[in-house]
Amino acid sequence: MFEFKKSLATVLAVASLGGLLGATGAEAQTLKVVMHSDVKILDPIWTTAYIQRNHGYMVWDTLFAVDEKFDVKPQMVDKYSVSADNLVWTFTLRDGLEWHDGKPVTAEDCVASIKRWAARDSMGQKMMGSVANLEVVDAKTFKMNMKEPYGLVLQSLGKPSSNVPFMMPKKSAETDPMQQIKVEDVIGSGPFIFKADEWKPGEKIVYVKNTKYKPRSEPANGLSGGKVVKVDRVEWLAIPDVQTQVAAIQNGEIDMIEAPGHDLLPLLAKDKNIKLVNFNPTGNQYVFRFNSTAKPFDNAKVRHAVFVAFAQEDFLKATIGDPQWYKVCKAPFVCGTPFATDAGMADVLNGNAAKAKQLLTEAGYDGTPIVLMQSTDLQVLTNLAPVAKAQMERAGFKVDMVSMDWQTLVARRVKKEPPNAGGWHAFLTSWVAADILNPVMAGFYNASCEKAMFGWPCDETIEKYRDQFAKETDPAKQMQIVESLQKYWVDHPTHINVGQWYAPIARRTNIDGNLTAPVPVFWNVTKK
Repeated sequence: MFEFKKSLATVLAVASLGGLLGATGAEAQTLKVVMHSDVKILDPIWTTAYIQRNHGYMVWDTLFAVDEKFDVKPQMVDKYSVSADNLVWTFTLRDGLEWHDGKPVTAEDCVASIKRWAARDSMGQKMMGSVANLEVVDAKTFKMNMKEPYGLVLQSLGKPSSNVPFMMPKKSAETDPMQQIKVEDVIGSGPFIFKADEWKPGEKIVYVKNTKYKPRSEPANGLSGGKVVKVDRVEWLAIPDVQTQVAAIQNGEIDMIEAPGHDLLPLLAKDKNIKLVNFNPTGNQYVFRFNSTAKPFDNAKVRHAVFVAFAQEDFLKATIGDPQWYKVCKAPFVCGTPFATDAGMADVLNGNAAKAKQLLTEAGYDGTPIVLMQSTDLQVLTNLAPVAKAQMERAGFKVDMVSMDWQTLVARRVKKEPPNAGGWHAFLTSWVAADILNPVMAGFYNASCEKAMFGWPCDETIEKYRDQFAKETDPAKQMQIVESLQKYWVDHPTHINVGQWYAPIARRTNIDGNLTAPVPVFWNVTKK
């Protein structure tokens, strides 16, 4: 109890001195939120981390967006067409699109943005493999000329989560995809404007209403429709201690917590001034990611041994605790969704340490310590690495767990240095279900070597299945491809799914209007 009081007092003192909790003059129009992580990186294309994705939705807009049923709808696009042979897609932007610096959004900006996004995104890369070129027709119109028909064009451009194809000014979009855009290039056309002069990493990030933004006429639905901003200002406050977050929302010092600690949900549920609501009914999936370029994980049999050693419920109990908020689910493409299947999964995720140890012996594992990165500042991730370490050590691995905050992990996971020289062997993270509904969308299935996401798996067979899925339009045949891929992938894993989980937001009862969506967004939100 003493440590909790001390922590709260410290935060409030900082707030008083540094303006963390903001001025009271415009209280009714300022939404104060604690997100799941601090914002230290501003480029949502450079990284798949969800806090950067969330930041992206504040500042930038998208050509297409999904509604709450995951149907793709036009967003920045006014109209589009596809030729009879499915080889020419034509897109025309809607009127009134303007960058935050006052310049008009152009087709040239969009072409540059698509190219930069596609260089980093799994689904974008696969789409661009079927694209002959992107052609600017006029200021508001561009064409996508295809080398062959491709079945996932709209699903790719309307991708709801990391990496999201956000449209940026050409100057920003021409930044090397492997480099971050500069602070001065955080210029969007979206419903909020980033206040660079008020950004204080470790303390707060501020967005103000874009008064020139012209929403679509349709009602807001999921990530689609009219993005109508109903508050003047949104502040994301960095309060890492979960108990301090709870005290702050109970005292009315903040309005919302994106990811309250699961162990504190019963306490929040008893407060008549606070409501717990789950706006992401499809949930999330925990994932263990290999660095497939680093020995011993360059050996598929060693990776498979980890799959055999792991048992999901240990991870879920250690992080979520309450079974109402988690599900043991072997299906890699998420239980309760169209491509969920246990095909090939019978002999893995059973916690079979003896079998895993046998596989390690057969693979010739030499005792190389596994550098396992642990995120310590996000409660929903913190306990994952210790569970992985324990399960791997029971199977005969040596594990060196290295602890760091999430943003440090995000920066380190892109490094290709040897694990004992600043690189890594493995880490754990979480994907929102909307990111991993099929093998083209799910980034960790990208096995295109240097073009793949951090971990850089290189597997022609996996890529063959992903290509087949992308070009197939019959759902039954797509399912057959998924099952074949999955049976192969189990023996040649690029990652391991270690459980499905759910999380509500906590908001004060005077806050309303949050949308059912896989991403927390702040248009349509009201504060009474």
